[in-house]
Amino acid sequence: MRLFTDHGYDAVTVADVAEAAGVSAMTVYRHFPTKEDLVLIDQPAQLIAEHVAASSAAQPLVRRVGSALIDAATNWTGGNGDEQAANERFLLDCLRLMVSTPALRARHLDSQYALQQAIVDALGDDATGPDAAFRAQAATSACIAAMHTALTRWVEDNGHTKLPDLIARALTASFGDDAVATRRKG
Repeated sequence: MRLFTDHGYDAVTVADVAEAAGVSAMTVYRHFPTKEDLVLIDQPAQLIAEHVAASSAAQPLVRRVGSALIDAATNWTGGNGDEQAANERFLLDCLRLMVSTPALRARHLDSQYALQQAIVDALGDDATGPDAAFRAQAATSACIAAMHTALTRWVEDNGHTKLPDLIARALTASFGDDAVATRRKG
């Protein structure tokens, strides 16, 4: 990440990363199939989907999905003291690169689509039938768009506001006060 932030994403090669890590380029490719994989945080789609699946079907779809996204952001930026600061700084650096690099933005969009599909699949019986599936896809897509808006604001804000709070605010701005289980201050 230091190489990318210091020299720019396009100027750094996988060979440069391998040299800095003291390994071969082949070793890097074994763990990161593409250069983009070195930067993009693999959203824990499975964990988010499991959280959605475990939530009460009596809750509105937006609240079920939004709560899972807020919890994921809490995990991404969590930790105690120095660990929390390091987690936030690392995520912030990744997101800065994603916002400023077209190839990373395109891969991020792909990951958002995969996340949407994982969440809709996790809704199971709640998303069967064409109308229910469409509602689930629309609600999930809108929640992910709200999260993306919060991620972008977090980068612009240089991480000064807590990311889970920004996501909650984006969900509330999009869907109203009932979108999140507990009204968060931000």
